[in-house]
Amino acid sequence: MESRLERHRKSKPQRQQGEFREKTPVKVFLSLTLAAAACFAVGVGAAYVTSRTDPAVQLEAASSSEPRSASSTTPASQAGTSGTVSPEPSVNSSAVTPASSKASSENSASAAGDGTVKLDFVGDVIMAGNVEDILLKQGYDYPYTNVKDIWTNADYTIANLETPVTTRGTAQSKEYVYRSSPDALPELKAAGVDLVNLANNHIMDYGQDGLFDTMEVLDKLDIKRVGAGKNTQEAYEPVIVEKQGIKIAFLGFSRVVPDASWKAGADHAGVAETYSYLMPVEAVQKAKQQADLVVVLAHWGTEREDNPDKNQKELAHRYIDAGADLIVGGHPHVLQGFENYKGKWIAYSMGNFIFTTNGNSKTWDSGILEASCSKDQQCDIQLVPILTKGALPTPMNAEDGSKLFERLTKISKAFNVKVDEQGHILQTK
Repeated sequence: MESRLERHRKSKPQRQQGEFREKTPVKVFLSLTLAAAACFAVGVGAAYVTSRTDPAVQLEAASSSEPRSASSTTPASQAGTSGTVSPEPSVNSSAVTPASSKASSENSASAAGDGTVKLDFVGDVIMAGNVEDILLKQGYDYPYTNVKDIWTNADYTIANLETPVTTRGTAQSKEYVYRSSPDALPELKAAGVDLVNLANNHIMDYGQDGLFDTMEVLDKLDIKRVGAGKNTQEAYEPVIVEKQGIKIAFLGFSRVVPDASWKAGADHAGVAETYSYLMPVEAVQKAKQQADLVVVLAHWGTEREDNPDKNQKELAHRYIDAGADLIVGGHPHVLQGFENYKGKWIAYSMGNFIFTTNGNSKTWDSGILEASCSKDQQCDIQLVPILTKGALPTPMNAEDGSKLFERLTKISKAFNVKVDEQGHILQTK
């Protein structure tokens, strides 16, 4: 079976219309059309090469458990960092097809009437620290250069927004404090991201003011949000959307909360925590009554660990027992293994997607998780392998992608799961 990534690498013929009058001789018409097409192809190829030859960027030192700070990232310890220059991610020589609108992609899928909804998931995203430095030089649209064409074929795209987006607030007393500019969000929306999870350990780095500003700018841009709110009710409330005739409910929970004051309360803004499973399970059960599919976005686990910990596995199973159909996790900054529990997929961690870069090569491995789900709550999942360095996530070449699939197969072996050569994630028993 051909992978989606392989399909994206194939060029799309462009029709030339309306350039000649009806009376133009046929032979002349054909000759000129072929010549125009050849010129167009050369132009596209040149543009492709040019778009991937940006200068090398500064990367952070590898000494910390989270990326070191720069610009809008403020470590409480004020520890200094040393920058190292690293080449940009290598890209496959095959050109990525020109972007098409997400709306036209959805209409095409509807016309096909295949009875499935296509969801794309990516990991941690910030526009602060060294990422912000790069964006100010390259433009806010820079991180999406090599991935936005993939997203156009999805009905809905979801990310973990691990930063407040604000110019206000007070930096919290914690080691790593992030803040991103509101100017960065329009390009996130333009690239195709439809919904973000706010249930994480950075969304309140600048207090409640930072959280409120983030929610406001997301709402203005019509980027949906889950996992945080002005009170418990809003934080645990699902976002329900309908795509391809299928209602999907999204929920966000975090088991990484820096301070008890960050937890949402009856009259207190904060995140939807999952140290206790009771409120998340109740939220899943309620969402199941309103939607065909329930997707849980979980922030959990141990940083830089390949394997999920006991709490991740127990919580994932409880969510599925309560009615969740798909679980996608984040926080460890690395890709973790996959599990199929009672016919439902768990992607324990999607790693970094747009994040400050350090010297731990496992944090460079990322992916776009593509889920094709039916109305009867069954999902097939596939991973597009991504190398993320210097705020430029880029599809891996075939050799590197194959190596990543082999590594993921090894760390998923305990769950009897493998990742095949096309990135399909399959249960072996």
